[in-house]
Amino acid sequence: MLRFLIRRVAGATVILLIISAVTFFLFFAVPRDPALLACGKNCTPDALDIIHKQMGLDTPLPQQYWDFMSGVVTGRDFAQGPCPAPCFGYSFADGVPVWGTIVDRFPTTVSLTLGGAVLFLIIGLGAGMLAAWKRGTFIDKSFSSVSLVLSSMQIYFIGPLALALLVYNLEWFSQPEYVPLTEDPVAWFTGLLIPWMVIQIIFTANYTRMSRSTLIEQLQEDHVRTARAKGLSRRTVFFRYAWRGSLIPIVTIFGVDMGSLFGGAMITEQTFALPGLGTLAVQSVVEKDLPMVMGVMLFAAAFIVAFNILVDAAYAFIDPRVRLS
Repeated sequence: MLRFLIRRVAGATVILLIISAVTFFLFFAVPRDPALLACGKNCTPDALDIIHKQMGLDTPLPQQYWDFMSGVVTGRDFAQGPCPAPCFGYSFADGVPVWGTIVDRFPTTVSLTLGGAVLFLIIGLGAGMLAAWKRGTFIDKSFSSVSLVLSSMQIYFIGPLALALLVYNLEWFSQPEYVPLTEDPVAWFTGLLIPWMVIQIIFTANYTRMSRSTLIEQLQEDHVRTARAKGLSRRTVFFRYAWRGSLIPIVTIFGVDMGSLFGGAMITEQTFALPGLGTLAVQSVVEKDLPMVMGVMLFAAAFIVAFNILVDAAYAFIDPRVRLS
């Protein structure tokens, strides 16, 4: 296990370096000078040169990239002051530390992700198990049809529809907003309930279909047939043997989904105006704010890579036939 984790962490480091390099150099393919954003409307050449120096844009691109990546590990000194590791620099738009902004926005994304994940796992896996248990019945056909319809839905369609129906027309809920859990747990729950429901609708369909199909497949495996031939009850065979074997593809897609959601659910946060990492990513791209873009991209990529490593490590615990070599 240790050797496996060392190899995967080394590979993840290489992936993050590639992502950082591609993002960094693509940013400068944009014709607009990022220093103009901080310079303002009445910008003079002298003022622009000063801002270039303050932002570190007066050196060659490879040197800028090296300074940025070394700052992430060891920290850097800026005109605004020292920046301890992990240092992603200061925002070009408002001059605030990038890492501090990411840390401030992260609780919103975590709350959105965990709440939605709890709902779509419980409902999605429960519906898939029931459909597989009642295979060929009306329940199975109904769940399969509904999941097929929901899988074609998108957040940018369901989100505004949920707002129009539940908030503005029926007035059952208030406008979604993020309130820290430590300040007001009730407001935290009610403020994120509609976004959680929307995420659940989108992801439940995939987990219902996946869990149903994998359970039906597992029920045809030799070891499950052997357990059934030994006289074990249908419930024992279903939950002890078939269900455990069906978890690997579910864990795979769950790891990918969680990594993406933790990295920032851009469309969901934009739809409901939630101040999370997704909203921050969109805003920083629009403003051509390189330090913020790099910080969010690397932070999101790190979560995606980390969850993929956890998924691979979980295989050996779920299925004894899998070995980490």
